[in-house]
Amino acid sequence: MEQEIDTQELGEKIVKVLKTIYDPEIPVDIYELGLIYDVMVNTDSEVKIIMTLTTPNCPVAESLPMEVEERVKSLDMVKDAEVEITFDPPWTQDLMSEEAKLELGLL
Repeated sequence: MEQEIDTQELGEKIVKVLKTIYDPEIPVDIYELGLIYDVMVNTDSEVKIIMTLTTPNCPVAESLPMEVEERVKSLDMVKDAEVEITFDPPWTQDLMSEEAKLELGLL
């Protein structure tokens, strides 16, 4: 019998990993910045992340999604990870956590 994975627990581990990845121009991690729109985990341990960038011509438009994918794939419980970039809705400062806004002096 196949072991049921705890998608909630895996989701939390993924968020921890996402919080170690920073936007190179802003000293705040991509999760607190609000760049991660959705993290989906299915029972096959496959992960899909929908994220955005601060701007479409962001200098890390190529490398950041790949870094996210690689870091998430490095988790033992993850079989596969896919990152999809979207600009709908476009990112705004409103998506940032209170913590990120404090960090950047916006509050």
